[in-house]
Amino acid sequence: AMELRDGGTAWGGKGVSRAVGNVNGAINKALAGQSAADQEKIDAIMCELDGTPNKSRLGANAMVAVSMACWQAAAASKGVGPYALLGGAVLPVPFMNVINGGKHAGSGLAAQECMVVPLGFNSFKEALRAGTEVYHALGKLIAKQYGPSGKNVGDEGGFAPTLRTTRDALTLLEDAISEAGYAKKVRLAMDPAASSFFDSKTREYSIDGKELDAAELLEYWAAL
Repeated sequence: AMELRDGGTAWGGKGVSRAVGNVNGAINKALAGQSAADQEKIDAIMCELDGTPNKSRLGANAMVAVSMACWQAAAASKGVGPYALLGGAVLPVPFMNVINGGKHAGSGLAAQECMVVPLGFNSFKEALRAGTEVYHALGKLIAKQYGPSGKNVGDEGGFAPTLRTTRDALTLLEDAISEAGYAKKVRLAMDPAASSFFDSKTREYSIDGKELDAAELLEYWAAL
């Protein structure tokens, strides 16, 4: 799904006035009179209006924002929390991006997001506390192994030490989880953003000093 950005020089080309214009214009017109409670119909109308396989005409940033606004409006009309409409009563398990790489940092790490996932808790409050404690334990480990500058952060607030491989990043996370005392309750997750290290000419992915095709990349991830 593609975000729609303005291009040009303003805001470094990252402006979203075109996406906002689509919300206030074409999307607004198409959804006028529809029930916010019919989420499937709301989303289907927008997808048909966009007409592309990757939401590039209206912009995924515009369409997702409207979809979520309708979802929250429907929940408010029923007097319940938004997640109750998805069959749950509380916020799902948080995924916390604590090591940044790829386009989010200049560390040399190809994988863009390395995350911790506090799974074994009875409330979001407890999960948030565990994730926070792991984050600070990670900061101490990084400072010890890579020096104070290793605690510099990337675009999304995760640490961005100079790491050689994805395995190095995951090992750091495992050590931080153990250091914080949550070895059996916090797991790992990744959003590598593989398109950011894909070469369209060679059709290969450059990661951890390797050049891999799609099948080899999947095998590589599985081995981690």
